[in-house]
Amino acid sequence: MTQKKNNITLIGMPGAGKSTVGVVLAKMLGFHFLDSDLLIQEKTGRLLHELIREHGDAQFLEIENRVNAGITVSRTVIATGGSAVYGAQAMAHLREISAVVYLKLPEECLEERLGDLRERGVVMGAGKTLRDLMDVREPLYEKYADVTMDVGQADIREAAQSIASWVNGDGAQLRIG
Repeated sequence: MTQKKNNITLIGMPGAGKSTVGVVLAKMLGFHFLDSDLLIQEKTGRLLHELIREHGDAQFLEIENRVNAGITVSRTVIATGGSAVYGAQAMAHLREISAVVYLKLPEECLEERLGDLRERGVVMGAGKTLRDLMDVREPLYEKYADVTMDVGQADIREAAQSIASWVNGDGAQLRIG
């Protein structure tokens, strides 16, 4: 990573393990850890699902974009919310300050991990399914990612170790996006 890009941003669907892998990765690299969903909650004083319920999807996405575009950190693993890729300004900023890693998980694995998507604070239109959400988001994840890692068969430590190896320049295990 270049000096300007001394952070790592994890993107992917809800339930892909961004926060969990991010904490372990930060420990491995000696980096800080930032969960952008928690940052949004801290800055607004509201839980994500409350923001979505009170303001609607579009307004929530504006808040998320603004908060993510304002992240200024160094030597930090940033775990984003799954909808972060809807914010072009935020993603341009995150790509400027970090290497972006897409944690890709098959639909059947996501279904096993996820409960009620709306209670989780997931932005998705009325009547939409997980598959619908994946169809919209996956091209965006691929567009913004510097690298894609299929985490379907990896445990948390293996995923973090693969990303750490890639960051350190010896990560042939990752599939380049």
